[in-house]
Amino acid sequence: MARQAASGEGVHCQGHHDPKNAHLKSLDGAGERLILCKADLLDYDAICRAVAGCHGVFHTASPVTDDPEQMVEPAVRGTEYVIRAAAEAGTVRRVVFTSSIGAVTMDPNRGPDVVVDESCWSDLDYCKETRNWYCYGKAVAEQSAWEAARQRGVDLVVINPVLVIGPLLQPTVNASVAHILKYLDGSASKFANAVQAYVDVRDVAAAHLLVFESPSASGRYLCAECSDEKNPRKQPYKMSNQKLRDLGLEFRPASQSLYETVKCLQEKGHLPVLDAEKAEEAATEKEAAAEVQGGIAIRA
Repeated sequence: MARQAASGEGVHCQGHHDPKNAHLKSLDGAGERLILCKADLLDYDAICRAVAGCHGVFHTASPVTDDPEQMVEPAVRGTEYVIRAAAEAGTVRRVVFTSSIGAVTMDPNRGPDVVVDESCWSDLDYCKETRNWYCYGKAVAEQSAWEAARQRGVDLVVINPVLVIGPLLQPTVNASVAHILKYLDGSASKFANAVQAYVDVRDVAAAHLLVFESPSASGRYLCAECSDEKNPRKQPYKMSNQKLRDLGLEFRPASQSLYETVKCLQEKGHLPVLDAEKAEEAATEKEAAAEVQGGIAIRA
C-alpha cells in the first residue's frame, strides 16, 4: 500500500473510521491517493464500493481466531464476496488473495522428507479433529476462492505466508508479532519444543505486488524465508519458496527480521530499551540460568 501510494497509484483500503488504521493516512502520498472505505467482510455492498474502479484487488483481511463461528463463515463468505465484487466491477484484472501456511501444512500423513510446496494442502478432517479452526477456515476459504474465481472467470493468484514478523507500521501489536513479544516480555511461561518458519512483512508485501504485476504469475506462492537453521531443536519441515524466487523476490534473513522486530517493539514502547551495561548483565544472568532438561539446553 505504501509503495503504491508513493508511486502515484490510487489505493482503496477497507478500514474506514477505525482508529487502528489512522497511521495509514501518514504514509507518503496517502493524503492525495488513499481512500479509506467501510470495512466489513460480510457486507457485500461495502466490498463492492471499495472495489469499484480498481484494476487490482488485494484481499488480505481475515479473522484470526480458533472460534469456529467467528473464523469459518466470515473467512469463506468474505472471500466469496470479494471474488464476486471483483468480477462484477468490470475493471479488475487480477485478485491477489492472502491465504496462509495454515492451508498448506496441516497433514499428519505427510512424510518427514516431503518438501512442502504449493502442491500441499492441509487435511480438513485433521484440522477439525485437532480443533484448529484457523487453519481449517483458511484452507476452506482458499478452496472457495479458487472455485469462485473459476466460475466467474477471475484471474486469481494466492500468497501463502508463514508467520509474519518485522517492523510495525501501526502503534499496536498484531497477532503474529505478539508471538515474538511473549518470549521477550515474560508472558510466556513455557518454550515449546517446536520449530517456526518466519517471513518479513516487507517481503510479504513485495510478494503481493510481484505476483500482481508479473503477467506470468499464476496459482499459489509459498511465502517463507527458507534458510537452513543450525542445530534445530526439532526437525523442521523442508519448505520451498522457489516459485517466488523465480519471480525475482529476495527474502530477508529471519535473523535480520527478528532483530528489526525487537528494535521496533522497543521504539514503540512495547519493550524496554536497555543500556549497554544492563544488557550485558542481563545476558550474563540468562546464560547462568541455563538449565539442561532431557539433554536440551534451555535458556529463558
